[in-house]
Amino acid sequence: MTQAKPGHDAIEVVTFGCRLNMVESQTIRELAAQGAEKNLVVVNTCAVTGEAARQARQAIRKLKRQRPGARIVVTGCAAQIDPECFAAMPEVAHVMGNAEKTRALSWSSFTARTNVGPIAMAGRRDNARSPILAAIEGHTRAFLAVQNGCDHSCTFCVIPQGRGPSRSVPAGEILARAEKFVETGHRELVLTGVDLTSWGADLPGAPKLGRLVRLLLRELPALPRLRLSSIDCIEADPDLIAAFAEEERLAPYLHLSLQSGDDLILKRMKRRHSRRDSVDFCTTLRRLRPDMVFGADLIAGFPTEDDAMAARSLALIEDCGLSFLHVFPFSPRPGVAAARMPGVPPATVKLRAARLREKGDEVLRRHLQARVGRRLRILSERGGMGRADDFTPVKTPGLPPGRLVWGEATGFSAGSLDVTFD
Repeated sequence: MTQAKPGHDAIEVVTFGCRLNMVESQTIRELAAQGAEKNLVVVNTCAVTGEAARQARQAIRKLKRQRPGARIVVTGCAAQIDPECFAAMPEVAHVMGNAEKTRALSWSSFTARTNVGPIAMAGRRDNARSPILAAIEGHTRAFLAVQNGCDHSCTFCVIPQGRGPSRSVPAGEILARAEKFVETGHRELVLTGVDLTSWGADLPGAPKLGRLVRLLLRELPALPRLRLSSIDCIEADPDLIAAFAEEERLAPYLHLSLQSGDDLILKRMKRRHSRRDSVDFCTTLRRLRPDMVFGADLIAGFPTEDDAMAARSLALIEDCGLSFLHVFPFSPRPGVAAARMPGVPPATVKLRAARLREKGDEVLRRHLQARVGRRLRILSERGGMGRADDFTPVKTPGLPPGRLVWGEATGFSAGSLDVTFD
């Protein structure tokens, strides 16, 4: 959860979930500030797990106690999927859908308790494309939401219910916004979306993500670093793979949506890749770009998963050479196919998640140790921290945010590198 404290306009935005939600929260903040109502608390929810939705409800109750006179508006994926749940909460004044939250008109007045339209039509009305949305993180990096929605139907995932079909932002609009960020001194741009590798499929000519990456790097020679958020390895196009080998300014880090290391579980998830696809992708990219680093999402305790299947997910961490893990205990979500499959006992799910996280801690320590003695280029952030090109967290005490500096790693502690700067 991220929380923006209210300033003179008394608008507070609390964000749960993904980077795209974070980007949209910046747009919400700007639109809400232009509306008639000023004493607002906006909760931008996530629905990826049942725990995320529970945390949002808990936060709403706490926020109402902290600011009893404020109007609480709830939006985001959980609100889109289950608006009645939030509308029934006495603390909530208004529930707004995902398509509505980035429209200026939605914030001009609140005439009804709910304003949630059918998300399945979000990108189909009037041949609409996804709007270009952007956010700035600590005056350091800029996030560009270039795609929204998803056309896939993974059996564990409710996100298509909350986000609707895949919609892409045209390349020209992306470039125009990116140029403004570079002109104002941002040192890193991050491309993000719900299903980033599907970018372009709904645009004329169906361009691929690799083409967009090449365009931005070619037209923005002053940009030091371009980074991609989470991608689906099976959808990475040849031009994108080649760009990692040929474009030094394309950050050598990818977070992969892998979910499992067992082929039968992947089929039951309706994923589009096999275990071999995951391993081959990482091997190929690391051969083309030896400094390449990978993170991944893994689900523990998916329905029907037995001990041998769980062991194959655990082994995938080494087989792919992963350094950063996001581990999710399986959470049955209403309306998805996996919720109807034979479940794994909760205690077993918890144990398997703990084993994955323990392995994640091990590979992160190994990753950090391997960088001791190396010179790294680091972009400083707020709070005395920064990131190397390969996403390695680095302590940057005393450096203001937004500095791109070189330093030598001298050690590590608490999950991040200690560095002596040039």
